[in-house]
Formats: sequence, structure tokens, C-alpha cells
Amino acid sequence: MEKRSKICLVPRLSGIGGMVSFQGKFAAGLRARNINICFDLSDTPYDAVLVIGGTRQIHRLWQVKRRGIRVIQRLDGMNWIHRVLKTGWRHWLRAEYGNFVLSLIRSSFADKIVYQSIFSQQWWKRVKGNTACPNTVIYNAVDLSHFYPGDAATLPVDSIRLLLVEGSLLGGYEFGLQNAIFLAAELAHSHEEDRNVELTVVGRVARVTRDHWNSWLSRAGLSDLVSIQWVGIVPHGHIADTYRNSHLLFSADINAACPNSVIEAMACGTPVLSFDTGALNELLSDKGGIVVPYGGNPWELDPPDIQSLTKGALEVLNNIERYQVSAREQATTDFDVEVMVDRYVEILLG
Repeated sequence: MEKRSKICLVPRLSGIGGMVSFQGKFAAGLRARNINICFDLSDTPYDAVLVIGGTRQIHRLWQVKRRGIRVIQRLDGMNWIHRVLKTGWRHWLRAEYGNFVLSLIRSSFADKIVYQSIFSQQWWKRVKGNTACPNTVIYNAVDLSHFYPGDAATLPVDSIRLLLVEGSLLGGYEFGLQNAIFLAAELAHSHEEDRNVELTVVGRVARVTRDHWNSWLSRAGLSDLVSIQWVGIVPHGHIADTYRNSHLLFSADINAACPNSVIEAMACGTPVLSFDTGALNELLSDKGGIVVPYGGNPWELDPPDIQSLTKGALEVLNNIERYQVSAREQATTDFDVEVMVDRYVEILLG
């Protein structure tokens, strides 16, 4: 009987950006290719290790390295918001410890590094320098048979459905929520006749934050024009419907390495709007949506140019059918999960 290959997937270090979605998709892809999987470095033997970001099992990773087993590290970006905003000392310590672990594995344990975007690759090289091991870029991807366009004719024509999808809008990431609400307010007054804007917020949001923005809309006299649906965490099996029921996804994360929400939205034929920071420019390529100038220093979280963001949104909304088609085409060309899994398998076992 032919021996089946086995790969150890080391889950992400708690507190470092959203990689759970990748882990599930990749594990399913490996099973479909008849490749065994484990999630514990002590579950030997295995042929290769994929460290999804970082891990606290540094000693075991050192033992794996000594046995000559191939170690691949998958990297997105670094924790940085805590250095600009006051997020509390516990968050600061977790963020700095996470950066230390990521950097240690990158410099001392990895046989090859897979960055999620060119932006991420250049960021790490700029801050931490080059490594002796080779590296490459593999974008995140989606199951195109699950994330697909719906019937665009069902979207309303007399209102705007704006979508914000983040795993968490806590710990300094409330800044992106603020930009989304300011954008919604501007869009409501963007025509001679005011239009209703329905902002759907997917992700963890503190109750005090929800109360603050609901009150702000009321004080600003916008409650009749802008409504916010705080839907919390949406199960992965249902999130595609949320994209399909929206005109536009606003990608709020600043200096993001490769947001899953952007790729998922495009696969569903939902155009994306974002500031020109992080990897968004290379992901959209002027096809799946629009990026606009930030208007200041994003690394310092300067106040952004909401007027420019509004103009970008109107450009998409006024040409919505073209952008819907282009978004799906780009996802099909560049972000197919089957292609992504094949590339990782080649690096791990090739």
C-alpha cells in the first residue's frame, strides 16, 4: 500500500490576525487530496510542518527542525495598532509577544516563508530585514462554488446597502467602524434627493460602541437616513448571502495584509471600496473595486479623506453592473482555493 503523506498544521498563535478561515479551507483541501493532517507537533511522524503565523511550541519546533523536517511559515502582517492607540497594557503585551514569536520563527526556524501579499512581504523585509531562507507570495482564496454571485436584480435601487465585515472591531479597530459610519452619512446626502443607507456591520463590537454610534446618528439628525444592523459574528456557511445582499463592501482595516472578506466579496460579485493602504491595491487591481488615497499617514492613523472615499463609492454605485462582473472575474482568475492549496502542497511536499 502506498504511504500517504502527512502534514502538521500548527494553528495560529492566539491574538494574531484571522487565520482560522485559512486553516479550515486548507485542511479540507488536504483531505480532498488524500493527505493526512495533524494539528499537534507531538503527533509524529509527518512529512512537513506549516506554521500558520506563530506558535508557543517553540521547543517542539526546535526539535522538528533538528530532525530535518521541513518547516514552512505562513505570514500576514505585524501587530502595530497598539503602538499608535492606547489599547491597554494587556493588549500591548500580547501584541508585542506575538510579533516576537512571528519574527523568531521567521528568522530561526522556517525553511521557507509564504507571505499573504507583496505588501506583507515588503513590510517584513523593511522592518526585520531579509532572511536566509527563500520566500514566496500566495494570496488567500475562496471556494468559488460556495462564494458566487446572486441575482443583482434583487438589490434595492432606492437605497444603498453598505457592508463592513471584520472578525473584531475591538482593541483599536473601532477606527475602521468610525470611517464606515462617516462614509454612510456622506452617501446619504450624496444626491439631490437623499437616499437611505443601510450599513450592516459583521464582527464583534462592544455594546458601548454600538450605543455611542446609534446615539451619534440620532444627534446628527441622520436616524431616518442611515440605519445600522449590528449582526455580530455570522457563521461562515451563511456569510456569502450577506455579501450577495449588499451593493458594496467597505474594507475598513488599515494596512491589511490580505483580508479574506475582500476576496469573498469579490467572489460573490460584490465590489470593494477601500483606502489605498496595505495590500488592497494589489488585490483589487482596479477591477474588483476602487481604492482611494488615504489623505494622511495611515501608519499614524491620521484622519482620513472621507470625501475621497465617498467619491469612490459613488463611482462604483453608478457603474455597479460593470464592477459586479469584474469583481467575480477577478476572484475566478486570482483567488481559487484549489489553486492556492496546490501551491502550498508543492511547497510542503514537492
